[in-house]
Order: sequence, then C-alpha cells, then structure tokens
Amino acid sequence: MSQVLSPEQVRPDYEGFVARLRDRAEALPKRLRQVADFALAHPDDMALHTAAQVAQQAGVQASTLVRFAQALDFSGFSELQQVFRTRLRQQFPDYRERIETLRDEGAAGPDMARVLLDGFVAASRKSLTQLESGIVHADIDRATDLLAGAQSIVLVGARRMFPVVSYLAYAFGKLGIRAILVDHVAGLGAEQAAVARKDDVMLVVSCAPYTPATIDIAADAHRRGVPVISLTDGPLSPLAQNCRLWLEVREADYGAFRSMAATFALAMTLAVGTAEKVQTDG
Repeated sequence: MSQVLSPEQVRPDYEGFVARLRDRAEALPKRLRQVADFALAHPDDMALHTAAQVAQQAGVQASTLVRFAQALDFSGFSELQQVFRTRLRQQFPDYRERIETLRDEGAAGPDMARVLLDGFVAASRKSLTQLESGIVHADIDRATDLLAGAQSIVLVGARRMFPVVSYLAYAFGKLGIRAILVDHVAGLGAEQAAVARKDDVMLVVSCAPYTPATIDIAADAHRRGVPVISLTDGPLSPLAQNCRLWLEVREADYGAFRSMAATFALAMTLAVGTAEKVQTDG
C-alpha cells in the first residue's frame, strides 16, 4: 500500500515555495533567512549553480543550504533546486506567447478592441483597489518626510519599473526637487548609485521577478547607511530586507500583462506629497 503524502510533504511549485517561505519566515534563524533573501533575489542562480557556488554567493556554508531546504520540508538542496529549475523552464512567457494566450481567450476578431480595453481596465481597477485598501497611510507620510528632508533623491529601477523612476525624475524636476536618475547607461548603474550619501534618500522600485542589479544597489546603499525607501510587492521581497521603509504595491494582470496603475498612483502620491512638505518646510 503506497503512502499518502500530506499537503506539507508534497513538493510545491515556485509559488507554493514562496507561500511556504512566507508562512515560516519569521521563525527562520538569521543564516537561513539570509539564504531566503538570496533565493528570492536570485532564483536563476538557485536553478543553475552548484550548491557550493550558491553558498558562496549567499555568504553561507553549503550545509546551511541543506538546513534551509529541510526547514521548508525538502529532503535537501537538490530537491529544493528542482523547484527553481522548473520555474526557469516555465519562466514568464515572452510577449508573443502572451499575445497567443490573449487570442485564445477571445481577444481577437472584430471585437478585439473592446475585449482588450476591458481586460486591461479591469486589471488596473483591481490593482488600484488593492492599493487603496492595503496601503498604510502612515507609511506614505513617513516616506514623504524622508524624501522631503533629503539633500538628493536617488531613483533606482530597471526593466518594467524603469518608466516609474523615469516619471519620478521628471516629476521631481518639475517640482524643483533635486533627483538623480540611475539609468544604467554603459552598465554603470552601481557606480551611478554610489553617489548616494547618508543625507540623501534612495527610492528603489522592483517587483517579482526582481532585477538583480536593483537588489544589489539597494543592499549596498543600505549597508552604507543611506536611507532606502522601497516600492515592492511584499514582505518577502529582497528589497524589504534592505531598506529603512518599504511600501507594498501589487499589480493584477490580464493575459500575463501586468498593470502598472497602482505603482504609478503610488509614485505620483510620493512626488506630490514630497513637494508639498518641501514647500511647507521652506
């Protein structure tokens, strides 16, 4: 007679792994939490590198990887690594695949414009509702206090989040607030961000799948004592571990195309709120 595995014993997919980690994160010892931070920030490395390489990058012993895996009900690192390898194989679909998915769901033919617009508007509406109901307004006040008191605001975001920090650079500039946009030209993002000092504030934006360069820049600034404010998607984000303050923003999607409505709404709130406090203090 075969043994029936309990839900806790069934190997989860990557989303299940993140959910399990979220449930147990507070109980993890410091070194295991260090592995958790690395795993979330560098999932591709977890999939492709050996245990020795992962341990070296994470700054722990290889045996710590085994303990981390077992703390999450895996037999060892090899079994845990399969979750990351499966995630890599099923990586976010490319844009052609996303279009095919939308086409299969009816976003084609003579009614295409209405179907697409309704889908994206619904996703944006859901994102904004989540932001409105879940944000802690006192945290926005704290963020704008920090930003208003900064000598300079250093803006960091890449890939999908680059339009957000680009908008913030534009808005702060128009509002007369000194801001520095890290644009990664010539691959010099880390060097550009290194100008941040303790009397500045770094505002960082990244959500899953996190951009490693953004995570590394935020961690370096945090280590150097630069106040970091993060806009990210939850307490297990690697950004949440390397900042003075983090604000949660989650985006809904339509056909795997994620909305940006909530992120931009929060960014606009920070820009205008900061300008108001600068003017009042002045």
